Amino acid sequence: MISLCFRAKNKFFSYNYQEIKMSLAIFDLDNTLLSGDSDYLWGCFLVEHGVVDAGHYERENQRFYDAYHDGSLNINEFLRFALQPLAKNSLQKLQQWHQLFMQEKIKPLISQKSKALLQKHREQGDYLLIITATNRFVTAPIAQHLGVDDLLATDPEMEQGQYTGEVTGIPCFQEGKVQRLQAWLKENPRSLESSYFYSDSHNDLPLLKQVDHPVVVDADETLTAYAQQQGWPQISLRD
Repeated sequence: MISLCFRAKNKFFSYNYQEIKMSLAIFDLDNTLLSGDSDYLWGCFLVEHGVVDAGHYERENQRFYDAYHDGSLNINEFLRFALQPLAKNSLQKLQQWHQLFMQEKIKPLISQKSKALLQKHREQGDYLLIITATNRFVTAPIAQHLGVDDLLATDPEMEQGQYTGEVTGIPCFQEGKVQRLQAWLKENPRSLESSYFYSDSHNDLPLLKQVDHPVVVDADETLTAYAQQQGWPQISLRD
């Protein structure tokens, strides 16, 4: 219990409050809070706006997207591909494109159900954290728009205000999500006690197994089958 005393009009008042533990509510982003994949759609946006070679980039973007879904994605190969447009363009130009990307591709993918779920956890006093494999350049403005407390994402390397095309630290993918979260927990006054994690993908099974309340969201076939075996809750955030 927490005892709180204060003075008003020369009288002392004392109240006892039961200490409230703030649970950690963790969310995958792509195909979970969003009804689509921001990483894949950023590639589509670059093609549509003539930023990259359309034929080559579209083929590779689709190839990596398919590999992600079937569990065969080489994350390092993908990141070398995905981060090149960041390295080849100025930060100012990238930010201008991202503002348009938010309007054209991202905001239409945020359902009322996703907004309601986030608000439910806010009202419970939970700490809202997005963990995503998609790089921070793409996802930080999205996380800010959604109003979450913090973001863990794959971090593109920057030098002197310019992206290098390389990654710094551990990519936030599969077991890497667990490693990144563990490192984050060492630096933040949070724990996994009573924690939630919402995800659509079998790639997130390592982290789903770590939390007290795993919830699968519009899940792929592999994760759906596993969730049924484990008796995990399954929900949809699509309007």
